[in-house]
Amino acid sequence: MRLLSVHAHPDDESSKGAGMAARYVSEGHRVRIVTCTGGERGDVLNPKLTADETLPARLRDVRREEMALAAAALGVEHVWLGFEDSGLPQGDPLPPLPEGSFATLPLEETTPALVAQFREFRPHVVVTYNEEGGYPHPDHIMTHTLTMAALDAAADPVYRPDLGEPWEVSKVYYDVSFSRPRLTAFHEAMVGAGLESPFADWLSDRDEDWRQRTVRARVHVADFFTQRDDALRAHATQIDPDGWFFMMPRELERDIWPWEEFELAHSAVPVRELEESLFEGIPDDGEPA
Repeated sequence: MRLLSVHAHPDDESSKGAGMAARYVSEGHRVRIVTCTGGERGDVLNPKLTADETLPARLRDVRREEMALAAAALGVEHVWLGFEDSGLPQGDPLPPLPEGSFATLPLEETTPALVAQFREFRPHVVVTYNEEGGYPHPDHIMTHTLTMAALDAAADPVYRPDLGEPWEVSKVYYDVSFSRPRLTAFHEAMVGAGLESPFADWLSDRDEDWRQRTVRARVHVADFFTQRDDALRAHATQIDPDGWFFMMPRELERDIWPWEEFELAHSAVPVRELEESLFEGIPDDGEPA
C-alpha cells in the first residue's frame, strides 16, 4: 500500500505522524512525505546553535540537509513542492505575509504541483492537517486548503490530463498529535512518577476544548519511538535535544501513550469506530473502492 503525508515545513513530518510513517515502511508499505515549503523563514530554535551567526543566511540549505537526514531516519521517500515559507507573523496588528510566499498564493498556482504527486504516487491514504492547520500557522492552514483542493482535482479526469491519469484516494486523515488528552496523560504520568512536567503551563494556559478532535484511528508506534526521535534530532536547527520533546521518559510513554492518533476526514471504504491501521478497509488489491 501507499501513504502520502503532506506537511508545511521540514521538521513537521518528524513531530506529526513520524512513528506511523516508520512503522508502515517497516511493514513493506511505501510512504512519501511531501513538504510544501523550504522552511527558510523559520527561526533557529536550538539554543546550542544560536551563537552561529552564519546560520540565518544558510538556513534554506541547512534545512534541506536536515530533511534528508530525517527522511533517512524514517526510511521514507521525500519530495519538495518548492514553495516559499511564509513565516509566522508577529505583532498587533499582524503584518502582511511576504509577497509570493506559500500562504499568499492562489490555489490555481499551487494545486498542480500536488496533483502531480497524487497522480504519480497514487496513494491509498493521505494524511495532512485539519482546517485549523493543527495550529494557526498560515502555511499549515494553506497546507490543509491545498491538500483538499488537490484531492478533488486529482480525481477529476477533466483537470490537467497532462499531469497523469486521475486518481481517487481511498482515505484521508488529519494528524492529531498535540491533543489535550495526550498532554494531560503525559503531565499526570510524569507527576505521578515524581518527575518535573514541562506540560503544566501548557495545560493551564489552554481551556478544556483546546485542540479537541474526534479520533478515529490509533496506530501503535511504541516500537518506533527511537526512529521518531532520531528524525526529530536530525532537524538540529529546530529542535533542542534537551527540550520538552524529549523530557517524557520513553518507557513511561510506551506504557501510557504508545499510539499516534488521527481524525478521519474522508473514506471511500467502510470504516470502524476506532481503527488500528490507516489502511483498514482498503481492498487487498490496493485499488480504491
